[in-house]
Amino acid sequence: QVQLVESGGGLVQAGDSLRLSCAASGRTFDSYVMGWFRQAPGKEREFVAAISCGGGVKKYADSVKGRFTISRDNAKNTVYLQMNSLKPEDTAAYYCAAGHLYQCGSVYYSPSDFGSWGQGTQVTVSS
Repeated sequence: QVQLVESGGGLVQAGDSLRLSCAASGRTFDSYVMGWFRQAPGKEREFVAAISCGGGVKKYADSVKGRFTISRDNAKNTVYLQMNSLKPEDTAAYYCAAGHLYQCGSVYYSPSDFGSWGQGTQVTVSS
């Protein structure tokens, strides 16, 4: 499995922006679909965004469309989540995830489709 380390979380006010980063290990980063998920206390882990192996296809949860942007830099083994216009309901632990190696035909959105997970970074948005 690929090792993933998230960074960039913090405590911000509603309307502010944050950019999360996820650094991946290995030499096959461009052979993984990458995604971001989040989980608030007492809730299921939910899909936020995903990006195809080459970066050409992106998917977003309806709740973040127009506000969040996922991107990746395969040369740097890094995937990003730019979060704008943050709302209190965005408060959660955010997790970076990698799909299964060479499974690049589709962009996935279910937690079960991702085999590697980071430890998470906390995003707290005050009202």
